[in-house]
Amino acid sequence: FDAQLIEIVQHYRQRTEQFKEKIIDPYASSPERSPPVKRKNKEEEEKKKADKPGEKKEEKQEEKKDDKADKEQKSIYPKMKCTCVDFLLKPIENRMDKRLDTSIDPFTDCRYIAWLSLVTIAFNYNLWFIPVRMAFPYHDPASVPLWFTLDIIADIIYVIDMIVFQPRLQFCKGGDIIKAMKYFLSFQNDVLSILPSDLLYFPFGFKSVFRLNRLMKSEAFFEFSDRLEGIMTKAYIWRVIRTIGYLMFILHLNACLYYVASDYQGIGKTKWVYSGEGSAYLRSYYFAVRTLINIGGLPEPHTVFEITFQLTNFFVGVFVFSSLIGQMRDVIGAATAGQTYFRASMDACVAYMVTNRIPKLVQSRVRTWYNYTWDSQGISTSLRWLLDVSVFLSQGCDNQMLVDMLLRLKSIVYLPGDFVCKKGDIGKEMYIIKAGEVQVIGGPDNKIVFVTLKAGCVFGEISLLQSSANGGNRRTANVAAHGFANLFVLDKKDLNDILIHYPESQKVLARKGRKLLKAKGPPPAAKGNEEKKKGLAQFGQKPPTPKLLRAFAGGAFTKKGFMDRLKVRNSNIYVYLHMHYRLKFWGQ
Repeated sequence: FDAQLIEIVQHYRQRTEQFKEKIIDPYASSPERSPPVKRKNKEEEEKKKADKPGEKKEEKQEEKKDDKADKEQKSIYPKMKCTCVDFLLKPIENRMDKRLDTSIDPFTDCRYIAWLSLVTIAFNYNLWFIPVRMAFPYHDPASVPLWFTLDIIADIIYVIDMIVFQPRLQFCKGGDIIKAMKYFLSFQNDVLSILPSDLLYFPFGFKSVFRLNRLMKSEAFFEFSDRLEGIMTKAYIWRVIRTIGYLMFILHLNACLYYVASDYQGIGKTKWVYSGEGSAYLRSYYFAVRTLINIGGLPEPHTVFEITFQLTNFFVGVFVFSSLIGQMRDVIGAATAGQTYFRASMDACVAYMVTNRIPKLVQSRVRTWYNYTWDSQGISTSLRWLLDVSVFLSQGCDNQMLVDMLLRLKSIVYLPGDFVCKKGDIGKEMYIIKAGEVQVIGGPDNKIVFVTLKAGCVFGEISLLQSSANGGNRRTANVAAHGFANLFVLDKKDLNDILIHYPESQKVLARKGRKLLKAKGPPPAAKGNEEKKKGLAQFGQKPPTPKLLRAFAGGAFTKKGFMDRLKVRNSNIYVYLHMHYRLKFWGQ
């Protein structure tokens, strides 16, 4: 993923340079510069015109037409600039430019997403309440002022969105981000959604059917849904809520249709229609739920209209309910896809271990590693400390080298008690603790804890920065994981591959390695060679007397001594053969 991002960034940098060249060179229409067009001399053009007198008249007529068109444009443009609308909206536009900027990124700007939520609320108000007001008798004189106020608020939100926010949105064209007034090229739906059709209230009365054009703002809802999924860490939660909302809205429409059918048949005339008692909307919604979900227990329809309505409801209910169940299954499956893959991988690994009779201890450690790896994925750790550590290690180095180092880091999980490195081993890696703790231990049984390193600590950097001369790349201590430990590892080979491109940074890191080595002191191998031996000390201590000579001196070849020696020798040979067999087996 990081490699793909780097390729994308490089691609966009190349495109930026190409467009810069286009701006500098007006004749360059492609990355390869094209030569300028050679124009003919005026004398040659006049000669050709003289040879063809008929063409002169045609050219003069065309020139006259072009002059007329230019005059018309010049006469139109000043009129458009001096309109009253521009005069009134210009101060508002300048204020909005100061607060919102001249362009808005619709994908990352939180202000736009918050505004989209407000527009979505206004759209849902029209979407849910217009059918209710059309079907049920809710336009009584007491509630008309409330409905009228809510309608005006929703319309104001629509107008602000069309004038203030939509013209400032950035858009992508041919792979380039354009900061221009693209909105006015395709804003027919928004214009139709705010047409003042409410004025028809005066001749025909207060009826919500005249507000159906407000439902053409549906693009705002779907855009808000996409933007919200993009910023949520668990987008499946919103998908589940949206699917439930679709189901409730379909039931809502069915309830409105049932009340209209009851009113057409006559309220309370038959057992199938609405009886007229209680809340009309709740009784109708209850009927819609039982019909679409096919619960049953409803009164039997009698007339042809009632039977037709009920059959249509059953057929639509089967289709809608099955499609929503399938959509809900897909949403839940996408939400648990990672866990399903993890379980399948773990089950396959366990089956393999059981089939091949892997020892129980190894099986237990593998299961432990699987469980820890899955649980640690939910832990969100900040990389700020990782950047701080990397900056500390590469102070004075190139910033691009720091980026390359971060991209080469590998994550490794150590189980409790695992050795990260042992004293005397050749060091080829540097470790950065991401999560957990490690302990520097020693003593006869490695039971003495010298220091405990926690998240953000670094160790092994001396072996990485120092050369192998005089044992500089040898580990100086035993380091084991205390509990589960997640470490970032930087390999020496990767570091050398990076430093090839940064020779100055290589010198800086070499100096830093020498300073760290001096601060910790010379390695044990170097201390032993500091003082040269002189005189008889060069020959060392006298070697011990061979066992054969001691046997002669001690009477080993007597009968008793010989039998004792034979027993010891046989036992030693048995131990030797046993160890040789074990080493050969493990070597294979």
